[in-house]
Amino acid sequence: MYPIDLNYRMPAEWSEHRRTFISWPVRESMCHPEDYETVCKGYSEIIKAIAEFEPISVIANPSDSKTLSLGFADERIEILVIEHNDAWLRDNGPTFLVNDLGNLAGVNWRFNAWGGKYKPWDLDDQVAARLLEFLEVRRFDAPFVMEGGSFHVDGEGTLLTTEECLLNQNRNSELTKEQIENKLKSYLNVHKVIWLKKGLDGDETDGHVDNLACFAAPGKILLQLCNDPEDGNYEITQTNLKLLQRETDAQGRPFEIIPIKQPPKVVDPKTGGRLTLSYLNFYFVNGGIILPVFGGSAAETDHLAKLTLSEVFPERRIRTINGMAVISEGGNVHCTTQQMPVGNTGI
Repeated sequence: MYPIDLNYRMPAEWSEHRRTFISWPVRESMCHPEDYETVCKGYSEIIKAIAEFEPISVIANPSDSKTLSLGFADERIEILVIEHNDAWLRDNGPTFLVNDLGNLAGVNWRFNAWGGKYKPWDLDDQVAARLLEFLEVRRFDAPFVMEGGSFHVDGEGTLLTTEECLLNQNRNSELTKEQIENKLKSYLNVHKVIWLKKGLDGDETDGHVDNLACFAAPGKILLQLCNDPEDGNYEITQTNLKLLQRETDAQGRPFEIIPIKQPPKVVDPKTGGRLTLSYLNFYFVNGGIILPVFGGSAAETDHLAKLTLSEVFPERRIRTINGMAVISEGGNVHCTTQQMPVGNTGI
């Protein structure tokens, strides 16, 4: 039985949250373990910022739980011990659903560390199931690989994703595009899947959409754009813009597209690779938005991004955090978090 058979659906991220979940970093899994303290400070900033708006549970390994319990004194911050290999809960955590009766459920996707890029990932593949068991939330086991950062929904039947990620041979090589689309419809209760082409230049997730575009409301999409023809993101973002301009959502509405200017290109001095800086990797919280900003050469685009979001969401407080603190590990605020909508638990 699929979630759609019981009228479960994935709400839009801006729907009211019961709480947020986030995993604490693991030094052994990091690309740059020498930066562990800096990354932990970045995670602490994210956690404390979210706690200004709603409760948050920090998933910790047993060796970190006592220290974290002492370090976070806020009653809105809970420490939850679940063993894990890595810290990007958006991708290995459950996707929460709610039905017409207000009952919660969760999808337990298979996880293979972004196409087998980082070993081990055995504990990460168990996190969603263990969390749902702890919460006493009904679980639907999806027999294919999927990452939460690879799709967005509008809560009214439309899903946004990229071909680069979902059709990558390192995820579900045995499935066709049509089969993947049908599975997304069955597990998330969406009616239309919009396939963008590629994700941002240098994105090691193979093109997660949460760095590229997101719904601001039904019929309204925020899209990070590059206007420099010499930049690797120019063709990528302009192609996706043209695609969205021709598209409609599941309700037949053409999209209002709101552009956000990308920050200047920044290269990781340790690897020489491009860092995937994105303002679209923000996170909705109750009454606010947690927005990564990057400073330095990005000061102007930081200001423009905050201004745009303030205009699009005048009822929300835009809470900025230092996006450079965790970006060298490959992600940002949205990648670290997973929202649990308001609803009833109990299997």
